Amino acid sequence: MGLFDKLKNEFIDIIEWVDSSNDTIVWKFPRFQNEIKMGAKLTVRESQVAVFMNEGKIADVFQPGMYTLETQNMPLLSTLKGWKYGFNSPFKADIFYISTKQFIDQKWGTKNPITLSDPRFGFIELRSFGSFAFRVTDGGKFIKEIAGTNENFSTEEVAEQLRSMIVSKFSDALGEGNIPIEKLAGNTDELSKLGREKLNEDFLEYGLTITKFLVENISMPEELKKEIFNYSRLHAIDMNKLAQFNTANAIGDAAKNQGLGGAGVGMGVGMGMGNMVSNMMNNSMNNQNQNSMPPPPPTVQFHVVVNGAQAGPFTLQQLQVMASSGQLDRSSLVWKAGMPGWLAAETQAELVSLFNNVPPPIG
Repeated sequence: MGLFDKLKNEFIDIIEWVDSSNDTIVWKFPRFQNEIKMGAKLTVRESQVAVFMNEGKIADVFQPGMYTLETQNMPLLSTLKGWKYGFNSPFKADIFYISTKQFIDQKWGTKNPITLSDPRFGFIELRSFGSFAFRVTDGGKFIKEIAGTNENFSTEEVAEQLRSMIVSKFSDALGEGNIPIEKLAGNTDELSKLGREKLNEDFLEYGLTITKFLVENISMPEELKKEIFNYSRLHAIDMNKLAQFNTANAIGDAAKNQGLGGAGVGMGVGMGMGNMVSNMMNNSMNNQNQNSMPPPPPTVQFHVVVNGAQAGPFTLQQLQVMASSGQLDRSSLVWKAGMPGWLAAETQAELVSLFNNVPPPIG
């Protein structure tokens, strides 16, 4: 620095920061040997604060406005300097400007999967990413806890420190949100709100406030997606229709195997399998509702002679499927507990209605 510049600093002192960047959070005002004239003009623009530091200690903080520096408006610095009776000579101090505007469109994401424990699916791994916005709300705390004495501090530097904290807090929010795993992707708004609340519990200690936090995507392994989809379908489907569907499939499979073990045996095995699946579904449904639903009435079941072989027992719902597919007609022999022997299906009052919607044979 030349002699003229040094003399200029001795006689003229205007302190200000005209920020031409979009990402600078902290900027240190450059002074020759940090000398500030008493009576200097300090300008703090909107979305700025000025922090005076003395030997590494935070002194006075100036909000937006224009100031003439005097001992009266620098009480903390005056105390630190020991100016008991006023002071008019140049003094040394570090002046840091801090931008308090909102810094938007900051990106965050999980470098490694987040592991959660679910009572139905066990341990699962999730990945997520999104964006956030923040601003400095306490310049003194921010310099003390984050920026230190860096002469220039950008959003990229602070964002790198914040991202690890964000992922940690977001993991907590996932665990405390009580949102079922299969509904996470559809509740990103709720997770975003919960995440911002959790983040600000800690970020306020650093003089920061998260003004916006967005969860844009939650992903999981493909095999877990399939498992969740199957689980969701199982709870959405009509269990009685599912039992009928499984019975019809079992009959079809048995018919395909007639050449392997005989029509009667194949049909009997197929019908038995269908009955087993149906019973399993009914048992599952009963177990889920046993604490809130009364027990169902007794189910009437019949054995049926199919292709010369005994098969069953079958419920009325299963027999309806058989009647519709032609496996059971009015002359089919049936038997249930309490009957003296095998009789035609049309003789049983419970079965007569099964044939009302069955078309008569052609010819």
